[in-house]
Amino acid sequence: MNRKQFLKTISAAGVLSTLRLPNTLSAAPAKESECVLIPSETAGPFPLDLTDNSAFLRSDIREDRGGLELRLRMRIVGEDNCAPMPNVRVHIWHCDADGVYSGYNTGNNPGDVNDTCFRGHQFTDENGEVQFTTILPGWYPGRICHIHFQVYVSSSYSATSQFTFPIAPKNELYGANSELYPKGADPLSFTQDGVFADGVDGQVATLVVENDGTASSFFEATVRGAGTVGVGHYERRTEQYIHVGQPYPNPSVERVRIPFALHRSARVKCSVYDIEGKKLIDLCDAEFTAGEHLVELLPSMLGTEVSRVICQFEVVTDEGVFRIPRVIIVH
Repeated sequence: MNRKQFLKTISAAGVLSTLRLPNTLSAAPAKESECVLIPSETAGPFPLDLTDNSAFLRSDIREDRGGLELRLRMRIVGEDNCAPMPNVRVHIWHCDADGVYSGYNTGNNPGDVNDTCFRGHQFTDENGEVQFTTILPGWYPGRICHIHFQVYVSSSYSATSQFTFPIAPKNELYGANSELYPKGADPLSFTQDGVFADGVDGQVATLVVENDGTASSFFEATVRGAGTVGVGHYERRTEQYIHVGQPYPNPSVERVRIPFALHRSARVKCSVYDIEGKKLIDLCDAEFTAGEHLVELLPSMLGTEVSRVICQFEVVTDEGVFRIPRVIIVH
């Protein structure tokens, strides 16, 4: 399979609910606190469907555009028990430092229809987390600085919302980097913004200035579910053929085992990609009998320094090709 097929398929397919295999997976932790479902918000006037574009599975979404570097970490948890949601796709997009979105050229958004910056998606790891390298977005008339995101829990459910940043540290960063943000401080308060005027509970990310002058941010979003991914039509069809468990131990410095089970014999291919969509290695490509199986990944097999990889299982059936990704952290 080439890179484009891999990226297109795992972006559109959704993911499979976790199979509980003996001695490999533990139950989700009990609910310790009340998680508040993220409010649904508009995808905005400038969304783009990235699912069929092979360039958008990436962690660094800046391309060649300027702005203050922002290292963004997001955690997705399930509303039912506040447990992390692994293996769900998180897509983010936002404007540039001047308040302009890529991919559109309109009267109120004088951008480039062929531009693709500040858009991308990743899959959550076992802790429900994704990481992006981007910039602190600018602002534009009528909207406070914000980032759009969409969490694709399954082929039948996704959550779309937005988050913003604390006003004081954000405007301090604009002022300290005036060459990058010539429009200066964001003039709006939360209540003056058309989306956040009804409240910002659960929609404000942290914003920290690092020693090197860059910024970091953390945001947690609660979506419907119980710490495992949901099941839609694609997932139900996939379950008829293959289950893939969580890799263990994960993170790992020496050896990772990924359990999978087949309901019937089939040819299974398992490939490893880095988080920018580059194929690194095939772990298997062979016929397997019905029953439980394991594949193993040694970080030394990757041949490059990586911290996160995506392990994709592919099974070809009479009803089509089914693919399931799993995120692995290696050191």
